[in-house]
Amino acid sequence: MGLLKVGDKIPDFECLDDKGNIVKSQDLLSNKCVIFFYPKANTPGCTAQACNLSENFSELKKNGYSIYGVSADKVKSQSSFSNKFGGFPYPLLADVNKDIIKSFGVWGLKKFMGREYEGILRTTFITDEKGIITRVIDKVKTKDHTNQILS
Repeated sequence: MGLLKVGDKIPDFECLDDKGNIVKSQDLLSNKCVIFFYPKANTPGCTAQACNLSENFSELKKNGYSIYGVSADKVKSQSSFSNKFGGFPYPLLADVNKDIIKSFGVWGLKKFMGREYEGILRTTFITDEKGIITRVIDKVKTKDHTNQILS
């Protein structure tokens, strides 16, 4: 499945978050949402991105956004990642089976230091209150992600 695009509805899903709560796609309705996919908890780029969103959470919330982070890390890894930085004010979804990741189309071929491999493509989706994608950010600036979202 290809990358979801503007106008697409988010797929149905159910997943555990970093606190062991069940999060369903229906939970993302009624608010505008920022759904950001990141490769791996506790890595430099992912840390910069998650911390940037955390530091600017009140501004994002003031603009009507709920935030959800998604990676293939286990619940325990997501929890440790959040706790290491004082507890992110938004849930991190543990998509261990990569069902959500693949349904959004963010699993694909990556290159790093001349090596090719499959992994999570760092991508952010912004949705409206009905779960319709209004924007896709595929060139994420990890240290300035909030400004990308709000611009």
